[in-house]
Amino acid sequence: MRKRLNRLYIGLIMLFLYAPIVLLILYSFNDSKSRANWGGFTLRWYKELFHDQTILSSLGVTLSIGFLAALISTVIGTVGAVALFQMKRRPRQTLLSIVNLPMLNSEVVTGVSLMLLYALVHLQLGYLTLLLSHIAFCVPYVVLSIMPKLRQLDPNLAEAAQDLGATPIQGFFKVILPDIMPGVFSGFIMALTMSIDDFVVSFFTTGSGVSNLSITIYTMAKRGISPKINALSTIIFGCVLLLLIAVNLRDIRKDGDLQKKLEKVTIPY
Repeated sequence: MRKRLNRLYIGLIMLFLYAPIVLLILYSFNDSKSRANWGGFTLRWYKELFHDQTILSSLGVTLSIGFLAALISTVIGTVGAVALFQMKRRPRQTLLSIVNLPMLNSEVVTGVSLMLLYALVHLQLGYLTLLLSHIAFCVPYVVLSIMPKLRQLDPNLAEAAQDLGATPIQGFFKVILPDIMPGVFSGFIMALTMSIDDFVVSFFTTGSGVSNLSITIYTMAKRGISPKINALSTIIFGCVLLLLIAVNLRDIRKDGDLQKKLEKVTIPY
């Protein structure tokens, strides 16, 4: 009885999470603009999507900002996480609390603060300020993803590499980085997701002529959401789903290869 209740509970949670997405996908194929009735199956919204320069331009800004912010914040976050890990416990905990503050802080406060900072240094709002803002709030997520991997490392691993003749930089790239690479990759994906998903910080730190996808959708919502947005959301969801499947298949393949290697090892008696 308890197992059935657990399964029912999990099923209700999954239904609550994915029912809106399934509904959005269905409406992307609806020939009618109205969400109240079904006008028949069509692909017209997908065709019109690829001819809408406003949406395509916003998508290009979103992807370019997302990948650049994720890449730069991953580099900064990786170096910062290693530096924090090598500190003593008390200053490390203090600095980690400061680094995690942007994640706990309200996005409205972060967006307004960055906007005031750019005004103070006379930096015109635009693509650069949008990129810098996304890097600023993505770095803590990278640090948060990498720190658990660093705690799992042998503390004497770097010293052992240097004893064997490696420089500190060589020891980092050849010994430490390969072991924390899953955390680095998770941090990159997290930063990319947060950048693409952001609206509030982007709204306060972008200028005229530079608009990402979330701002464009917000602007369109004032006069009604076009079914083209449903088509675009369906494509994005499909890409994320394929990426997730590819990552899981890679992990399963690695586990299978490791299991085969362990089976080949003979233990002498």
